[in-house]
Amino acid sequence: MKSRLRFAIWVGVALLGALALATIALHRGEQINALWLVTAAVCTYAVGYRFYSKFVAAKVLMLDPQRATPAERLENGRDFLPTNKWVVFGHHFAAIAGPGPLIGPTLAAQFGYLPGTLWILVGAVFGGCVQDFVILLFSVRRDGKSLTEMAKEEIGPVGGLVAYASVISILVILLAVCALIVVNALKQSPWGAFTIAMTIPIALLMGVYLRRLRPGRVLETSALGFVLVLAAIWGGQWASQTPPVAKYFTLTAPGLAIAIILYGFAASALPVWLLLAPRDYLSTFVKLGTIGLLALGIVLMHPTLHMPALTRFIDGTGPVFAGKLFPFAFITIACGAISGFHSLISSGTTPKLIRRETEIRVVGYGAMLAESLVAIMATVAACVLEPGTYFAINSPAGIAGQVPETAAQTISGWGFPVTAAGMQALAHTVGEQTLFNRTGGAPAFAVGMAHIFANSLGGQAVMALWYHFALMFEALFILTVLDAGTRVGRFMIQDALGHIWKPLGRTSWYPSILATSGLIVAAWGYFLWQGVRDPLGGINSLWPLFGIANQLLAAVALCVATTIIIKMHRAKYALVTLVPLAWLVTVTFTAAWHKVFDPEPRIGFLAQARQFAVAGGNSRLLFNNRLDAVVTGILIVMVTLILLESARQWLGILTGKRETRVKESPFVVTRLAEERG
Repeated sequence: MKSRLRFAIWVGVALLGALALATIALHRGEQINALWLVTAAVCTYAVGYRFYSKFVAAKVLMLDPQRATPAERLENGRDFLPTNKWVVFGHHFAAIAGPGPLIGPTLAAQFGYLPGTLWILVGAVFGGCVQDFVILLFSVRRDGKSLTEMAKEEIGPVGGLVAYASVISILVILLAVCALIVVNALKQSPWGAFTIAMTIPIALLMGVYLRRLRPGRVLETSALGFVLVLAAIWGGQWASQTPPVAKYFTLTAPGLAIAIILYGFAASALPVWLLLAPRDYLSTFVKLGTIGLLALGIVLMHPTLHMPALTRFIDGTGPVFAGKLFPFAFITIACGAISGFHSLISSGTTPKLIRRETEIRVVGYGAMLAESLVAIMATVAACVLEPGTYFAINSPAGIAGQVPETAAQTISGWGFPVTAAGMQALAHTVGEQTLFNRTGGAPAFAVGMAHIFANSLGGQAVMALWYHFALMFEALFILTVLDAGTRVGRFMIQDALGHIWKPLGRTSWYPSILATSGLIVAAWGYFLWQGVRDPLGGINSLWPLFGIANQLLAAVALCVATTIIIKMHRAKYALVTLVPLAWLVTVTFTAAWHKVFDPEPRIGFLAQARQFAVAGGNSRLLFNNRLDAVVTGILIVMVTLILLESARQWLGILTGKRETRVKESPFVVTRLAEERG
């Protein structure tokens, strides 16, 4: 009887999801309710987790509840530490959920709500969740080794060397970009700076409480952290409205850059239980709590999506960013669908905390589903705005016009009515001087989020409160990527230096910890500092590579995953990773070709460089475009070499010309009991 009831429930969930997807995909020329997007997402994720992740766990990966993990076998109280699965879930989710799931869908909304929504759902269930899941399991079975070490051992020395060069280069770019976003979000913002700063001592308290004062009392620690973080959010508002306090938290860009660099070093060097894991777990309260409130607001308000399913800008003439729907929608939306950065966390900090192999499914596959839901919420937040408002916020002054009246006339001419007076009233409501030309995605998301909250939880009188809370919320998302990514970079440098001198490869040896933490922080900190001092220098010059670099990293991860699956004699299941790999290579290589060679200056680096050269424009911009073209080409060449080396391995194994032995750690029976709940 119970089995029949379960069957009926899952059939109902699947049918409801299919109805929601059909409504999203087939409605044209009329507005739909945002509830359809949330319903489609929840049903898709439920079916994907229940059935597809279970298939991958049982048939492809063969999770073994009796096998001891490196957290148990190599426990050192610093990096390797058996940790409650929900704390690990919180750390992993906080570490992977950076700016991508908020910013990418907001920017891609210029194409309409349909392309982004479908890519987020399909990409996550069949791509991003699978990548995170399989890489996490493979790292756990190899003593928590990094992606680059797995590439060297499984693909070969050539592939490993190229993978290391490409991955560390991409990681430095990603971390520097994230750091600059945090600086831009928190500078001159005492509310955000106060709240983010307070999460550090709260995390230290939680770490000591759970490790020393009340070991194993996760529920107590969670309640303590939840209350304190709510107090920090309220305290941020108080600090911003109290001048004697606000002056200490009203920081300049250089001051923030120094603080972030120091924090990144501390997060990398201190024991994982003391700062990184509890702070990420703490951040998860705010992240998932806010997304839950946003979902509640959508249910209560059931707002209409004013953005059409498809806009005129799918032809590549979009004002937010140039480029056609294919391939640029799939590069703009990375986190939330599939992101290469996740593979670094899945082979970095998280595998050293996992207690049991059976917990990898909820952490690897489940946390990515949670991030994908964040991306759906960002899509809703962007698309509930009037299209004219959305484009007024996100269109650069060079395209829409610098004067509000001119910008409003230009945007209205595109078929999306907006007035300068209406935009001024909206800016006043959220406490800003102007909302025209506020590019980057963050302000648009904050306005959309504030709109939903204000209309369901407090009314228009608290619009400014919710708007500034949303900006702080975005900064919190980004900072957790920075700290975990820095620690992952430290692990990769230690892995590499360990081949030169073994003590340098020991993650528990303090001289190695301090030296390698300093190296990775110096790498991304240099680009951050230069970017803060010079609006055209440092990481600003490499900013346009963010999307392509991230997806190329995912291609490297899927190459490694496919190679290991074939070596495990599971070749008949290799399509699980091979299909998303083929799609990513197609999309990313196409986007890279356009970014380098497209004759349209708004798209192609070389075309824009030629335009600057002919017009006698800024020499720094000329150099930056040429640099971006060269770096893109180098990254494509390196990833192509990894693909060729991987394919050579696959062909050799399938034809019997190469050995199929995988480089797993020896099997040891676990002594840990299964956790409940």
